[in-house]
Amino acid sequence: MLAALRRTWPNAHIAWLVGSSFAPLLEGHPLLNEIIPFDRRHYGTMWRNPMAAAAFVRFIRDIRRRRFDLVVDLQGLIRSGLIAYFGGVPRRVGFADAREFGWMFYNERVRCPGGDVHAVERNLHVARHLQLAVDPVEFPLPITPAEREAARRLLREAAGGSIESFTAVIVGARWPSKLWPPRRFAELIDRLHASGAPRCVLLGAPDDRCLADEIKAACVRPPLDLVGRSNLRQLVALLDQAEQVYCLDSGPMHLAAALGKPLVALFGPTNPLRTGPYSPKARVVIHSVPCAPCYRRCCPLGHQACLRELTVDEILAARPPRP
Repeated sequence: MLAALRRTWPNAHIAWLVGSSFAPLLEGHPLLNEIIPFDRRHYGTMWRNPMAAAAFVRFIRDIRRRRFDLVVDLQGLIRSGLIAYFGGVPRRVGFADAREFGWMFYNERVRCPGGDVHAVERNLHVARHLQLAVDPVEFPLPITPAEREAARRLLREAAGGSIESFTAVIVGARWPSKLWPPRRFAELIDRLHASGAPRCVLLGAPDDRCLADEIKAACVRPPLDLVGRSNLRQLVALLDQAEQVYCLDSGPMHLAAALGKPLVALFGPTNPLRTGPYSPKARVVIHSVPCAPCYRRCCPLGHQACLRELTVDEILAARPPRP
């Protein structure tokens, strides 16, 4: 959407309202004029916290002072709808089927095709409603020379020397139901190393520390470990330098897809037709079970068969050829 907006309206002032934790990902983006951080955790307490409520009122007043002409709400929740409405934006565009009654706050409601439509295609449907120039579909993620050097430095420190090529293995995901057993990750890493693939490097957030330790302990040849050692921007730079990527359904999966990296993504409780990696270089692996996709954060049946029964052989059969 950002690329299409800038391509259509090169002189427009474009601001992106984004959760504070993800704002660093957009810093210095050449297609953006402004980033508006939204502290969801703080404002989420405003129903019981008068100070948070007062801060939210100031936030809305600040939006109104900017006098935006158009808001495009691709999140489609009551929170984003409220901001658009009370922000005084005259043209408010969003999905006709937005959740939490978010659609009530739009004066242009875009109806998207039903069924299993990818989130990117839904966004592009909104872009076409706005008559934006959507072709080619691009996901620009600029990386500075300093960020590339920081990523190389992290790799050198982990390897004890220079490393020219590596395989990125992203071990975590936000939902417990999306996780693959550590012993399976260890088996995958050992078999990748045995097949001559570049040295595996574990990537992830600080919360993935225990997973990474279990994986390393079960490996014959432990991978390099950068879990919790990179910020968002450095993670993008690391992924950009990887030869291939193996991951679960996660945010970093979408970053790797946006960078055009060859990747294999493991899916269980969610539907890749809706939220899979949007890239011709991506492969998705699923193990068909009757209860999937359930879209539940924790397995309601307690067995998590959709991922626990997914084998390393299935993963390796899907891997793209090396460049």
